[in-house]
Amino acid sequence: MKIQSVNNSTIKCDEAAIVSVAKYSLKKMGIHPDSELGIRFVNEDEMTDLHIKWMNLPGPTDVLSFPMDEVKPNSSANGPAVIGDIVLCPAFAEKNGKQSLAQELELLTVHGVLHLLGFDHEEIADETAMFSLQDEILKEWRLLV
Repeated sequence: MKIQSVNNSTIKCDEAAIVSVAKYSLKKMGIHPDSELGIRFVNEDEMTDLHIKWMNLPGPTDVLSFPMDEVKPNSSANGPAVIGDIVLCPAFAEKNGKQSLAQELELLTVHGVLHLLGFDHEEIADETAMFSLQDEILKEWRLLV
C-alpha cells in the first residue's frame, strides 16, 4: 500500500500508527496492495472550510473522506487504485474526550477508510454494520501492534 501522510495541523500525531492502521484496514478489506491513499492532518479552520465546501455543514468535524477511484471491498475486479484521501482534524478529535487522542485518530482513520470503500451510517442497519466492522478492524490491529 502506498500511503502518503502530511501533518498540516499544529498537533503532533503518531503518523506511523495512522499509516499502519490504514494499511491494515485496506488489507483486511481486500484492497489491492499497490493502491494509493492520502492522509492529511489539518487545523480546525481548514477543516471548517472543507466541511462547508463539501458537506454544506457548518463548523469543523473530526474526519472527512474524499474517494477517488470507485473501490469496493473484496472485489476480484479491484486492481491498483487511487483510493482517495482522508482528512483528520486532531484538534477537533481531541474534544471527543472518549479516549486518548492517539486512539481517537486510529478509530477515525478506520472510519475514513470504510467511507472511502462505500460504507456509510445514514441508516441504522448501515451504521450497525459499519461500526461493528470498524471495531473489529481496530481490535485486530491493536493486537498486532
